[in-house]
Amino acid sequence: MGKSKKRKHAEITQDHNVDQQRQNLNNQGLASTTAHLKASSSTNHEISESHKQDSQTNGEKAETWTVVGKGGKKRKPDNYPALVYAESHKQQSSLKVDDLQKLVLYCLADDSAPQWISIRHHFGIKKAVVLFIPGLETGMFDGSVALNAPEKSGHGEKSREELDLPAGETLSHNVSSSISVPKANPSQKFASPDDYLPVRLAANELPQPLKPLAECFEHLWPVKAPGDERQSRVFSPLHVMLNSKLPKSQEQKKAEKGMRGPKAVSGEKWQNNRTPIAKFTCSKEELQDNDFVLHPAWFEDAKGRATEVKRREDAKQTTEHGWMDTQVENLDLASIPAQHIEQGSLTAGRTPFAMDCEMCKVEGDTMALTRISLVNWDGNVVMDELVKPEKPITDYLTRFSGITAEKLESVTTDLATIQKSLHHLLTPQSILIGHSLNSDLEALKLTHPFVIDTSIIYPHPRGPPLKSSLKWLAQKYLCREIQKGHGTHGHDSVEDARACLDLVKMKCEKGPDWGTSAVDTETIFKRLARTPPTGTGSLANGAQGKTGAIIDHGSPEKNFGHMATFSLGCNTDAEVVEGVKRAVLGDPDGALIPGGGVHFTWARMRELETLRGWKNNHRYDNIQMDDDVSDPSPSALAAKVAETVTHIRHVHASLPPCTLLVVYSGTGDPRELARLQQMQRTFKKEYKIKKWDQLSVKWTDAEEQALKRACRKARQGLGFITTT
Repeated sequence: MGKSKKRKHAEITQDHNVDQQRQNLNNQGLASTTAHLKASSSTNHEISESHKQDSQTNGEKAETWTVVGKGGKKRKPDNYPALVYAESHKQQSSLKVDDLQKLVLYCLADDSAPQWISIRHHFGIKKAVVLFIPGLETGMFDGSVALNAPEKSGHGEKSREELDLPAGETLSHNVSSSISVPKANPSQKFASPDDYLPVRLAANELPQPLKPLAECFEHLWPVKAPGDERQSRVFSPLHVMLNSKLPKSQEQKKAEKGMRGPKAVSGEKWQNNRTPIAKFTCSKEELQDNDFVLHPAWFEDAKGRATEVKRREDAKQTTEHGWMDTQVENLDLASIPAQHIEQGSLTAGRTPFAMDCEMCKVEGDTMALTRISLVNWDGNVVMDELVKPEKPITDYLTRFSGITAEKLESVTTDLATIQKSLHHLLTPQSILIGHSLNSDLEALKLTHPFVIDTSIIYPHPRGPPLKSSLKWLAQKYLCREIQKGHGTHGHDSVEDARACLDLVKMKCEKGPDWGTSAVDTETIFKRLARTPPTGTGSLANGAQGKTGAIIDHGSPEKNFGHMATFSLGCNTDAEVVEGVKRAVLGDPDGALIPGGGVHFTWARMRELETLRGWKNNHRYDNIQMDDDVSDPSPSALAAKVAETVTHIRHVHASLPPCTLLVVYSGTGDPRELARLQQMQRTFKKEYKIKKWDQLSVKWTDAEEQALKRACRKARQGLGFITTT
């Protein structure tokens, strides 16, 4: 007997269809059986995602269409672009937002072909439009989110004329229609094929407000939002769509093949932007977010200083508990007159010191300082001292610290002696540099207002609260191997301090964006600008590549908009629709956007997410929702959904032929995740300074599991794709 093969989901579905046909053959007459077989035969063919419309926009000639079939239906020519999906495609997980981005780049730029869908004659696609519509979710399609259409057009609700419903469609009040949309169980970590395969849209099975979508799209696609379930975080679907990884040459791919650890950054195409070191000192908010004890100089008013003094007293972080604040009366003392600064100097009159400390575990299960190393801007050692802890050591942690009982046997230097030395060494012009420096300063029981933390200025690729290790940063950016004794005979604190110093020097030379995602990513607009328009070959000197536009609420030019060729600010979703039309078709008089429009358009509609209370400030990836917004009534939600769907239809109807249209929601409902994240933040802050019975919130395994389920639910988005 040969080895049995695992069958594909498509084969299982096909066998199920055959069994169903056999059962129906026994129960149906000849006429119904023939009709059933014809219908079944048609479902085995590949399903075209191409939208059937006879638009003659932008000078499309009627002669390019062929009249065939019953009723004089028009068919597009065989070389017309079309999206084709079949169950045999290699789809083994939910689509992600970057899969949609790669589809756009495959059609308009130089990305590789997607495996989850086929694009016939993709070179024929001239434009792409992406609509980001937060607030849509799969529950609206399967009936778990009630969409009862309004009974009347009064009281602020939209009438059928305002919604621009086609003739013959009515506003139904009791809507029970739904389709079988994949429902990923938030309690299950692993998904089945039914959770991520697309679902065919049928107008007669959709709630009334959603029925028009079946005229524009053939499938609903589950789309997983970017995030990290281990950290229970959801990343911005906006950034993932508009940022793309830099393409790598064949030489880079070969060089990195089989390479272990982080890939070194070459920076060949990087343009240096020399920046004084003071620009990288941590702000007050960054210090608070990363658990630093704040220096009194950060509090200018008496009330703020008194509040911080009370907090430090409760946390036992005052001078009575052995803590010391450096001699900085106020932050202005760090300023250096311009005439005293050497032109082009990176230090700009400041005195940087890179520091690293080693700790051991002492009685009471706490950490205590056992070694401190300081190097100056030139890399010379200023201080390298072993320190005798006040309490007995219970674990030397030699495999990490490199400290042994023999090394500390004759040491008499204590923490107070080190603090006294630092008190004389550090001035208002001094800047302390280190990696996860809050831990070192806590071991020193020291505060200083001016610090640079390499774990902050070189953020983790997946964002905070994750932090890259110093070993990883040194290997990636300095091409240097450090901490070779990690796990055996420990670290060298002087080596680590110099690595931190060199990372900061590199940051000063390269500029603020060095070490961020800007090193190996670029905006989709910059990527398209390097791509010559279809049929023009390569870009000549000074020639313009493909163009792009952003249409968003507010002032999009402040964010990604400044990278786009054009950006249009709007106040309503209706204005967004008009902005999309303007970007795609161009201004008739060429006032802003030339005739013919741009190649790529990204737009966001925000009224639905605002109504549902999903809108956040996007300052951090941790979601912060508007708590003042209550859940809308089913009728109000249905009216807004119907209005949003109408906007999508208007955009679809306005697009010229050979245009790719992508609609995505970004996330599912993030409100429970936001509530639990806020609860976790409160617990972490209180746990450091309060006893268990004094905590306002308790965080146990039950809350931790609820947070993970909420994260999985929040990542369940949806999408639609088609071509015109």
